[in-house]
Amino acid sequence: MADTAPANAQVPQQQAAQIQPCKYKTGKTLGAGSYSVVKECVHIDTGRYYAAKVINKRLMAGREHMVRNEIAVLKKVSMGHRNILTLVDYFETMNNLYLVTDLALGGELFDRICRKGSYYETDAADLVRATLSAVAYLHDHGIVHRDLKPENLLFRTPEDNADLLIADFGLSRIMDEEQFHVLTTTCGTPGYMAPEIFKKTGHGKPVDIWAIGVITYFLLCGYTPFDRDSNLEEMQAILVADYSFTPLEYWRGVSNSAREFIKRCLTIIPSERMTSHEALSHPWIADTPVKEGEDLLPTVKKNFNARRTLHAAIDTIRAINQLRAGGGAAMIHDGASARDPAKIVENSRPVDEDVMELDSRGNGRGQTEEMIREQERRIRETQAGLWGQRR
Repeated sequence: MADTAPANAQVPQQQAAQIQPCKYKTGKTLGAGSYSVVKECVHIDTGRYYAAKVINKRLMAGREHMVRNEIAVLKKVSMGHRNILTLVDYFETMNNLYLVTDLALGGELFDRICRKGSYYETDAADLVRATLSAVAYLHDHGIVHRDLKPENLLFRTPEDNADLLIADFGLSRIMDEEQFHVLTTTCGTPGYMAPEIFKKTGHGKPVDIWAIGVITYFLLCGYTPFDRDSNLEEMQAILVADYSFTPLEYWRGVSNSAREFIKRCLTIIPSERMTSHEALSHPWIADTPVKEGEDLLPTVKKNFNARRTLHAAIDTIRAINQLRAGGGAAMIHDGASARDPAKIVENSRPVDEDVMELDSRGNGRGQTEEMIREQERRIRETQAGLWGQRR
């Protein structure tokens, strides 16, 4: 990659790369993406620990603009807001690009919630307020994040009062305020994407507010508002804002103010959506009542875990269907274990959806324990029968 520079320099697109030896020692893996891995690292000279996003140059061939963009965004906002992950260093070696950031030791947002002893609506409002504050800062600096989701919200430390951090700016864009700032690239995570992204009519700052609405809904019940059987159906629901506060048993303890906040975020027409500063002034965010009302943790935790179990089950069933349809040979030839359906390769034969059916993602909302156990039983029986037939 030629268009790179160290952290204390500008990033002109025609500047040749400055190659230098790695001054960090990497440790355990913290996460992984399609073209990068995030590792814990220590600065060899100072002994300080950080997180390093290690990007493989070979895997990034043709997508270098994503890295340049992430660097430019992080450099512009680093150290400017307590709820934004700080870029500490940037450099490249012969084989990799390195983005070194603060080490967020507190874990992901929803994992943290599930470990709590209790969780109230006011706790959700606090989390949304912190996120909105950072988003308002980004918007004030002409930056759209475009990929806000719980997985990109991390805590700085394990302490209860730790700062919530917005991370991963790989899909952000610095917007030139003097130009007509609309973005037409389809990007992001489908369930959190705004209608205008799918329409490809141009989009800007309002897409982050839409994502805030989806996150808020998720924080209050444990599932997302547009979860459907497929990405296509999910997109169709998003385009017409087809969602509701159901089942009622999971929303009975949520205030009307919270619901109204979500509605103001999940507005189809971008210009009618709240701005980040208007959202910060909304009564649900601006007013900070004492913790009272219903403990949402049992519902949120149950629905989140049921959703995670169902999605994992669907992945397993799809893999088993592929094996039954003849994909097993492809797996073996690609070096994957035929006894591990999770390792099925992407270029195997199409799934025969009629081989075995499973409750759809849309029915994953608020599953009962009996439903989950029945699905797991069916998977175990199918796996046992499949592996028995192949011996």
